[in-house]
Amino acid sequence: MMTIDRPLIENLVRQALRRRLHDRAAGSAAAAPAPPQLVVNVSARHCHVTQEDLERLFGKGHRLTPYKWLYQDGFFAAEETVTIIGPRQRMITGLRILGPCRDHSQVELAFTDAVMLGLNPPVRKSGDHRDSPGCYLMGPAGMIELPRGVIRHERHVHMGPADAAYYGVKDGDRMHLRIKSDCSAVLEDLLVRVSPASKLEVHLDTDEGNAVNLAKATRLELFK
Repeated sequence: MMTIDRPLIENLVRQALRRRLHDRAAGSAAAAPAPPQLVVNVSARHCHVTQEDLERLFGKGHRLTPYKWLYQDGFFAAEETVTIIGPRQRMITGLRILGPCRDHSQVELAFTDAVMLGLNPPVRKSGDHRDSPGCYLMGPAGMIELPRGVIRHERHVHMGPADAAYYGVKDGDRMHLRIKSDCSAVLEDLLVRVSPASKLEVHLDTDEGNAVNLAKATRLELFK
């Protein structure tokens, strides 16, 4: 009668199980999509203007001149800056215009900027000017009055369709941002803005960036 070598059989079974578990783990890792590269930037105070308002500020036929291209393709910080004037003639000089020109003029400030000007703007999505205060903008060729349009631009995340699918969100949803630094914090309710041409990027204002010491952040995590 043939004798079964039990230790040998057990060793062969263990080897076969290890190979199968290894292959299954490797297959799962290959199937899992790589996390998208998350970029978080501080958006300092700035304004957007129409072509008509630009010409009133800088002269007939004036065109914006790119100074620095932004992370989102096609958008730039312009060389042109203006002075914003709030109540009681309080003002901030060097307010940079972002290009290209838009179909509406608006100013986006951080809370401390608004306090300095004596304004109390609402937190709004870009283009939502309801119940917002106005101001004067002064350029080298003239001055314009905005009856409304000064806002605190709410924190938000730009993303393309592939990023939205990865995170399981759609345009208008809300997400949270965990920042690990020497001033760690979780910033809640970022507005999701999905566009075919957008790259994954979170925009915070200067107050928020300073509060979490974004420049010293060691870990960034976007989650629902």
